[in-house]
Amino acid sequence: MNQVVENMDLQEQFEYFLLKENKGGLQSYLDNLNISDVALLTEDNETYATEIISNLSVHRASSTFKILELGIQKKVIQQLHPLKTAALLNELPADDRTSFLEELTTEAVRELIKLLNPEERKITLSLLGYPEGSVGRLMTPDYIAVQADWTIAEVLEHIREVGQESETIDVIYVINDQGQLVDDVRIKEFLISPPEKFVSELTDGRYVELNVYDNQEMANQVFKMNNRVALPVVDNNNILLGIVTIDDILWVANEEFSEDMQKMGGTEALEEPYLEISLLKLFKKRVGWLIVLFLGEMLTATAMASFEIALDKALVLSLFIPLIISSGGNTGSQASSLIIQALTVGEVSLSDWWNVMRREILSGIMLGSVLGIIGFSRVVLWSQIFPDVYGPHFILIAFVVGISLIGVVLFGTITGSMLPIILKRLGADPAVSSAPFVATLVDVTGVIIYFNCAYLFLKGTLL
Repeated sequence: MNQVVENMDLQEQFEYFLLKENKGGLQSYLDNLNISDVALLTEDNETYATEIISNLSVHRASSTFKILELGIQKKVIQQLHPLKTAALLNELPADDRTSFLEELTTEAVRELIKLLNPEERKITLSLLGYPEGSVGRLMTPDYIAVQADWTIAEVLEHIREVGQESETIDVIYVINDQGQLVDDVRIKEFLISPPEKFVSELTDGRYVELNVYDNQEMANQVFKMNNRVALPVVDNNNILLGIVTIDDILWVANEEFSEDMQKMGGTEALEEPYLEISLLKLFKKRVGWLIVLFLGEMLTATAMASFEIALDKALVLSLFIPLIISSGGNTGSQASSLIIQALTVGEVSLSDWWNVMRREILSGIMLGSVLGIIGFSRVVLWSQIFPDVYGPHFILIAFVVGISLIGVVLFGTITGSMLPIILKRLGADPAVSSAPFVATLVDVTGVIIYFNCAYLFLKGTLL
């Protein structure tokens, strides 16, 4: 590469070789880039995505393809030459290939499966046969297994023979004659042990495994608690079926986070990228929750209608309704978001519900008191500047606003923190207790708390 090209940035270098229409030069350039840089170029130049993948060796094309966005992956597969597509799919690790195929239509999967060689087809169909969202969909059968009666020398020779095809050699798995998992041993132990030593001398039976039918979210928690780069996957008879690696779990964690954020925003989780999902599907994902929230807000209107007489007598009370209900909704949304996050990362369990409630009660009182003092002060100060706004009973009105804020904020924190825990206890996704849902519930209650405080302080004066 000449000095002029070396001084260009990544995008300029790519355009230079592309415009030269020198296929050999483009191939050589792409082969000298890091895979992450190739992926970045592909995503920044979607029009040339297929051409970029075509100019890579099969191995590098596979490494690039598996980290691309789903939309670009689909586009590449649609435009790629069938022979190149077949080579790419066969080269992809089984778990990454399964993750891609499960996002496609049944017809597309059927056609692509035909391009796989018999062995890879069998593996892929096996993985696709496990329930969606299970560990079975994530695992790869490319691992190294040895037996307890082997010597270290035999193990190292076996690694040299089959290690190239393995997803990772950081951990070696020990099995018995029936294929059952006995232990997992880090490669370091084999490298520093004498060649004549037996594998059984390195095992202690203290291993962590996943069941093939375990939920992927649970697997994420197991990885975090055990600080592993890979975990073995077994069936109900403890037969070793495959392994799950940390890169797959990181992908799951990212997907789970995206789904939770969408649910917390008051919509169903999108299974496709936002710009690729059809308008009709997007409408269906959003309209259900909007109807539920709308009906919930109608309860607020009903609650206000029941206090119509109070509003007729003291119209000034209507000035503070938005202030009261928004404060409750905001604190409820805060509490809900904090608890959902804590449940997701394992900081809080269902058995901690009382500790959570106790903390939120204290937090609600403290937060409500701060807002209550501000609300009280605002009414009093405003009355000094504009004496006719709130009338001669402004002190009582200030107390109504201040005490109502404490009550509404307290209810908001309790509701926002307890709903996710209750939903998880019932087996539902805590993310569905979204911020809009909590806010709607607190709106109704806020109106009731506010007007009851008004009756308490203003009875005999304005009411």
